[in-house]
Amino acid sequence: MSQLFRQEALEHHAGGGHEGALLDLTPRWTGWTFWLLAGVVIFGVGWAWFGRVYEYASGVAIVRVDGRSDVTAKFAATVASVMVRPGMRVAAGDPLLQFHVDDQTAELDRIQEEFDLQLIKVLRDPVDVPARQALSALRAQRELATARLEQRLVRAPIAGVVSDVRIRSGQHLAVGELLLSVVPENAALSLVALLPGRYRPMLKRDQPLRFELSGYKYEYRETVIDSVAAEIIGPAEAKRFLGPDVADSLDLSEPVVLVQARLPSRHFVAGGAVYDYYDGMHAQAQARVRSEPLLLRAFPAFRELWRHGP
Repeated sequence: MSQLFRQEALEHHAGGGHEGALLDLTPRWTGWTFWLLAGVVIFGVGWAWFGRVYEYASGVAIVRVDGRSDVTAKFAATVASVMVRPGMRVAAGDPLLQFHVDDQTAELDRIQEEFDLQLIKVLRDPVDVPARQALSALRAQRELATARLEQRLVRAPIAGVVSDVRIRSGQHLAVGELLLSVVPENAALSLVALLPGRYRPMLKRDQPLRFELSGYKYEYRETVIDSVAAEIIGPAEAKRFLGPDVADSLDLSEPVVLVQARLPSRHFVAGGAVYDYYDGMHAQAQARVRSEPLLLRAFPAFRELWRHGP
């Protein structure tokens, strides 16, 4: 009877020899590379799912002094003398500057002379009706001329410190030109930000606001929104609100909403030094308005599914 296996095979098996292995050509680094790539993929998917992208409403901002009172020219005139200088303290009603009054003084002198003549007539003849009527008319003219002469002397509207004097003796002014400003002592400071109007529904009071003063790069400061205007206005109206002193320095190209925030102090620190805030300083302001997962930003088609569910 023939055997199933050859004699040589049986002897080799009985000898306990080791069997050979398949040829292994795979390098060792492929093993840990696979797990590294798997980890990167898992991390990327998790970051895309849980990571968020933030959107900010950004715009120019101006430092303003609360309670500042701007004095403007109510009529065209020539400055005769300036009685104050920047930094001087004044009380309400103190004289600030005097316009030329030659014409007004001459007119008042003429009316006063005629008034005196008519008064003499009335005293001589108390029943002189035309003289009494002329005297009454001259009295009204004298009061009007006196009021016009008083307007030539500009007085402080409030008590405070004189700021931003922009006039000199002999200067001719047109109606509406800024003469100077009076700032209350220890007045609080505010930051008025002009943010894009499209973000108005997302802005609210007590929302964080971050700003960076011009000239102090990467020196960020935090405050909170104190008030948000109810209306969206155009660039021209925004410049009119801020005043002619800063309007020319603004470059606005779209409707904006006015956002006001209170500055925590009158000083700020930059580069280890302490500086004062000044009215009219420019800054860039940012308010975080919304966020969404990174995955939705990369694939916008999933937004509706994310909001409403399957």
